[in-house]
Amino acid sequence: MNLTRKPTRRGVTAALTVAVAASLGAAGAGASSAGASSAGTTAPQTRQIASSTLGSDYRITLTALRSPEDEYAASVRLQVFTQSGGAWKETDRVTVGDVDGWFWYPLTGKGAVCAFSTASTEPAPLTVSLLLTPSLGCSEPAHYTVKEGRVYAG
Repeated sequence: MNLTRKPTRRGVTAALTVAVAASLGAAGAGASSAGASSAGTTAPQTRQIASSTLGSDYRITLTALRSPEDEYAASVRLQVFTQSGGAWKETDRVTVGDVDGWFWYPLTGKGAVCAFSTASTEPAPLTVSLLLTPSLGCSEPAHYTVKEGRVYAG
């Protein structure tokens, strides 16, 4: 009686299928946990959409921040910088409109900034209007005032 058996084609196929499934499952688990850990630490995609320097007093920027939850949504950050020790230092920031209240593609495309006006006065008036979508057109102007490096609504 021969106790050694030759593996059959069906047995080899089943063993390979189990081995491949196990390795794919392990790789998938590693990839999903790596993605989850890196997603929490990855900074959102950003794009500066406007900037203005008011003499040596202020630099004001508008930056689009892509939503980490919705690839089509974005927020807009308005930042104020003042000169300090020969470098620009952020002194204030506000969100223009609602968080994730803008669309990423129109906001980062051609014609995204409908109005961005500033003046070199103290306080400095600031007006922002951005493209909602090509079919909807521009947002209502948002008015701000920059005083002593801080942003105030109105």
